[in-house]
Amino acid sequence: MDIANPDIEKYLTDLIPDRDEVLLEMEKIGYARGFPIVGPLAGRLLYQMVVLLGAKKIFEMGSGFGYSAYWMAKGLSPGGKIICTDGKEENAQQAAEFFKRGGILEKIEFKVGDAVRILDATPDTFDLIFNDIDKEAYPLAFEAAMKKLRKGGLLITDNVLWYGRVLDAKAPDASTRGVQEYTRLIYSSKALISNIIPIRDGVSISLKIS
Repeated sequence: MDIANPDIEKYLTDLIPDRDEVLLEMEKIGYARGFPIVGPLAGRLLYQMVVLLGAKKIFEMGSGFGYSAYWMAKGLSPGGKIICTDGKEENAQQAAEFFKRGGILEKIEFKVGDAVRILDATPDTFDLIFNDIDKEAYPLAFEAAMKKLRKGGLLITDNVLWYGRVLDAKAPDASTRGVQEYTRLIYSSKALISNIIPIRDGVSISLKIS
C-alpha cells in the first residue's frame, strides 16, 4: 500500500535544494540494493529538527550505512556528536567512508551491536534520539529511549505507518505488531506530545515534556 501519492512525493523531493554528491551517491546505492534508507524527504525533516532543537547530542538506533546520520550531522550545533549504531560491521565501515568524504567523520561515533543494549549502557542523556531498528523491537526502543532522552528532547521514529499494515488490527507478524504497540506507547505517554508526519512511510515526532 502506497502511503504517499508518488506524484506529490516527487513534487516535494524536487523542491529540496541540491544535495551534495555524497548524499546522492548514498541514495543511489540504497535504491539499487533495496536498502531501507529514510530518503531525502525524511532526511531533510531530520536535519530541520536537529537545527530547530540546537541539538548537540544525538543517538541513532539503527544507522545502516549512515544516510540519516549524514543528514543530522549537517545540522549539529558546534561541538555536537552523533552516536550511530548498527548490527553489521560492514555498514559501519561504509558509513565511515561516506562521513570522511562529507567532512563530518569527527562528529560521529559508530558502535556495532544491538542498539537498545548500547543505548542502555550509555551513561548520558540526549537531545534527540532517532529510532529505525527492526520493527518488532520498537517497544523496547521506546523504553530505552525514554530513560535517555532529556526533557525538551525529541524522539523521532521512521516507518510508523509501515506501508499501511498498521491498519490491520489483527496483524499476524511481529513487525507490524511492534510498530502498532510503539505508536500506542508514544500517544498514551503523558511524558510526550506526539504526532505522525505522513511523508514516505510515516515519521513520528515525540517531544518529551516531563
